[in-house]
Amino acid sequence: MNTTPTKHSAEEPKAQAEALHASILEQVQQLAETGQWRRFLDFARSFHQYSLNNLLLILAQNPDATMVAGYRQWQAKGRQVRKNESAIKIFGHSTKKTSNDDEHESTQREEERTIHYFPVLSVFDISQTDPIPGATPIPENPAKQLFGNDDHGIFQPLAAYLQSGGWDVLREPLTHANGYTDPDRHVVVIGRDLAPEHSAKTLIHEAAHIKLQHIDDVNEYRQHRGRMEVEAESVAYIVGGLNGFDTSAYSIGYITGWANEDLDLVRETAARVLACAQTLAHVTAQWNAPSSFD
Repeated sequence: MNTTPTKHSAEEPKAQAEALHASILEQVQQLAETGQWRRFLDFARSFHQYSLNNLLLILAQNPDATMVAGYRQWQAKGRQVRKNESAIKIFGHSTKKTSNDDEHESTQREEERTIHYFPVLSVFDISQTDPIPGATPIPENPAKQLFGNDDHGIFQPLAAYLQSGGWDVLREPLTHANGYTDPDRHVVVIGRDLAPEHSAKTLIHEAAHIKLQHIDDVNEYRQHRGRMEVEAESVAYIVGGLNGFDTSAYSIGYITGWANEDLDLVRETAARVLACAQTLAHVTAQWNAPSSFD
């Protein structure tokens, strides 16, 4: 029996991957044109940026907190803090100018000094609030978590592939990230509480960072983070599609945000994205319907 792949079967996955990448461009353009991402981003930026110490205080009191603001700040944003909700306590910062009379050699000089105060403030997470009737609704985050219970045969082979290259794959509780890669420890961490489908997508994303050498130079990553995140999530979308599941509910919003709605950036990454998707699709092909690139 002849099992040699035909030219048609060899070209089919390539064409499918290219079509998936073309669909990224189309969906990013649609999302940008609606202004949904821009409205959400403007809303998110309207929140106060808290210090590291205050972030730690917030997470210690409410590990699931995502957006926090004061009582009247929430009212200004069209939401009302519910009665009997427990406030999250953080430290504020204010200053006051005072003057000193300094007597020296029979002359009097007034010196001004600044006193710093750190009052305790009360803030509330968005989950402790309800919409005020008639107020403008909060824009939805265009990147929505995936909740499917099937990892589509991706997690195990991809984890084994990374481990064969010297990377440990760990599941740990994460609050403000779905996953991350630590090049110093050669560790890939995936959020323990993610659904199997989102876990698989996140592992593809982190594997793409490694395969595309995004993390070989931390300074380079910081300078070109937008491009690199677009590349990694585009790979996740394509490999997911080749393995039978659609990550667009999360991926398109994520790509749009990191590309800053710039379609040219998405186009420019196509060659690298498709080459990386080819490699990772080979890894998972043995576990799923044929999706290899011959």
